This record gives sequence, structure tokens and C-alpha cells, in this order.
Amino acid sequence: MNETVLTGVLSKNDEYTKISYKKRVYLATKRLIDILISSLALIILLPLFILIGLAIKLDSKGKVFFKHKRIGKDGKIIYLYKFRSMVENAEDLIKKFTKEQLKEYEENYKLTNDPRITRVGNILRKTSLDELPQLINILKGDMSLIGPRPIVEKELEKYGMLKNRFLSVTPGLTGYWACNGRSCTTYDDRIKLELYYISNCSFKLDIKIFFATIKSVIKRDGAI
Repeated sequence: MNETVLTGVLSKNDEYTKISYKKRVYLATKRLIDILISSLALIILLPLFILIGLAIKLDSKGKVFFKHKRIGKDGKIIYLYKFRSMVENAEDLIKKFTKEQLKEYEENYKLTNDPRITRVGNILRKTSLDELPQLINILKGDMSLIGPRPIVEKELEKYGMLKNRFLSVTPGLTGYWACNGRSCTTYDDRIKLELYYISNCSFKLDIKIFFATIKSVIKRDGAI
């Protein structure tokens, strides 16, 4: 092989190896941080978990925790944990939605002024406290602290040919879309924001998202 060509091949291989190595270090470090933060948070927040559980039981009938089927990394089925914020027969009430409510629900998979949400559930959602049990998902490795929010199988259709790209990373408790308007954005905006993160994920962006999320929760941006 020509020496110039060989040098070029070696340079490209070295560059590829360097990028792959940096990516592996990033993912390994991120996983370690996920384990440390989720473990510590679960211990510290245990009293709050108990208080929220009591409030849920006193407010309405049903279980304290809600388990929802979602799509994780590489298309793996995961079960996302939340504090229950809806009435026990929430799925049945969908049949009673008005045409306007059903249209909004089918377009965004969320509903403004959702009649299924309980009084305590409304507070939990506005403060994002209903998401806290996902610390268990993070500890298990189904989720990360930072990443695209996990979606239901039907939502994959909206990503079209980009669905495999979306599924190439571990979903997160919070992410670029979650701290940038969340429910105040359209679903198309959500797709753009989530894919931007996937293409640009780094420690710097993760730190930016972490602090932006704290600010967003305090201001209740996009919470419903």
C-alpha cells in the first residue's frame, strides 16, 4: 500500500479509536454518577416518599406507585415508576373524553386540565414530585439521570426513520426537552430537542441540563 495512503488510513483509525474511547469514558462515568446520585437520593428522600405515599392513600383509592410500560434503549421494554397521580380507573375515563380532549390527547399524549388527575396528583405533577420513583429506574440501569424522556411504543411512529437514532441512548429522568418548556412545546419541537441532545450529548451539556431542570422545576415551566 502507498505510504501516504497508509498514513491516511492510520490517522482515520486513530481518530475513530479516540472518539470511541472518549464516548466509552463518557458513558461509563455517566453510569457511575447515575448509581451514586440515585442511591444517595433514595436514602435521603425516604421520609418524603413515605409522606407522599400517605397523602396519596388518604386522597384516593388505589396503589401508591404507578408502573407504566415504555420503550428504553435499543427498543428494550422498561417499566417506568411514578407516584400515582390519577384516579384508579383512569384508563376507563379516556372513553368519556370529549372530541377536543381526545384530539389533544392523541396528538401530545398529554391533556391540559386532565379530569383523571387527583388533588394530590395535581400537586405532585406541578412540582414534578411524581417523577421521584424513577430514581429506582436509574439505579436499575433502565434510565439515566439525563437523557431523552422515555416514550410509549405508539409515540415511536412520530420519529419515523429517526426512531433507531432516538433509541440509541438511555432515556433520562430529565433531558433537553424536559428543561426547555416540556408541555408548553409541540410534539415536533420535542422531537427536535430530544434528537439535538442525542447528537450533542456530553458532560458539559448534561451539567447545563441538570441546572436548567432545577430552575425549570422551581419556576414550574411546562408542568401540567
